[in-house]
Amino acid sequence: MAIFLTGATGYIGSYLAAGLLEQHGESLNLLVRAEDSEEAQRRLWHSLQLHFDFPAFREHLSARIHIFCGDLTSPRFGLHDEEYELLVASTDSVLHCAASLNRKSERSCLNVNLRGTLEVIQLARRAQDAHGLRRFSEVSTVAVAGRRSNELVTEDGAIDWDRSDYDPYARTKKFGEHMVRELLPDVPRTIFRPSIVLGDSRRPETTQFDMVRAFVFLGSLPVLPFRPDDCVDIVPVDYVADAIVALHQSLSPKHEIYHLSSGVNSESFRELTAALAQARGKIKPLFWPELEAPFRRVVGRLSGRSDNLGHAASLLRVFLPYLVWNTVFDNTRVVAELGRAPARFSSYCYPLFRFARENRFHYPYREWPLGPERVLAEDARTEHSVAGGPQR
Repeated sequence: MAIFLTGATGYIGSYLAAGLLEQHGESLNLLVRAEDSEEAQRRLWHSLQLHFDFPAFREHLSARIHIFCGDLTSPRFGLHDEEYELLVASTDSVLHCAASLNRKSERSCLNVNLRGTLEVIQLARRAQDAHGLRRFSEVSTVAVAGRRSNELVTEDGAIDWDRSDYDPYARTKKFGEHMVRELLPDVPRTIFRPSIVLGDSRRPETTQFDMVRAFVFLGSLPVLPFRPDDCVDIVPVDYVADAIVALHQSLSPKHEIYHLSSGVNSESFRELTAALAQARGKIKPLFWPELEAPFRRVVGRLSGRSDNLGHAASLLRVFLPYLVWNTVFDNTRVVAELGRAPARFSSYCYPLFRFARENRFHYPYREWPLGPERVLAEDARTEHSVAGGPQR
């Protein structure tokens, strides 16, 4: 039996795949959007090389990974009947991480976060009816809490259907959680809500630069349009992945919903900028909250440019509402179960800042040393050699 994981070629999903492969013995059923197995293997190597060298990746690929080439939003993922039935029969639990984070596109969020989630739920429903499902885990977001200001939000108090949402992403993820509860009432469920996921506390390298671009842009400004004592809830991706893997694999998590956040230990803009300025040997920025409205207008104008500055401004325009809400999300549940709190962003923000700038917001990906068809052919020859003895 295997864990069905969606989103393995994404940022958080790659950490989940790596954590499951390194820490647990189960196989993985991975849905990868690709035309054929060769393209799927290349995409998977692209996402997992942050975690494995090629020999280790190749070993996992041949021993514990079953790739299903399909599309999350297609009926039955676009798989042939035999493939789909194999997926149903071999799936012991579901970890749904795939999502559209395109906060500007209602269509993209509806297709992936609603239609796609419904397809995953239907797969889970069939697996549950056929042989039972150990667990269904949904990776959601703290943004389901809607528009907030100056609050500490608990898991059970987050959903308020009368509260306005920030964007299509938050709205569709909130309804995705609702579908999981309503359509899988007899399946053990876990809902994970990460806050702002930014960087890895153990190393500077990252493959996800959207929020990093906004961070570097803001970190380079001499004046910031924020209230210095407002807190921003940032959590490292390694903590998020460790929590999801541990709780998904747990026999009996104590709760159904977990905020994966920094909670009351979230740092203020004053603390974060002081740490970054000290590490860079720069003067701390000034804070001028009255500039927020003009700043929004400038960011809006700059976002129309096609250069790097325009890209950073476009991303900042999307993320700005999450930076000024001064709201943090209680994380006592996950801290109690893991036995540790996440690292503070100030402790690792400078290495992330430096890596992003030095690499111009690109991860130095390595090419596949062999074509996938040669890897498979060599694996087949190796298996034949083991089964039949030395080959002459």
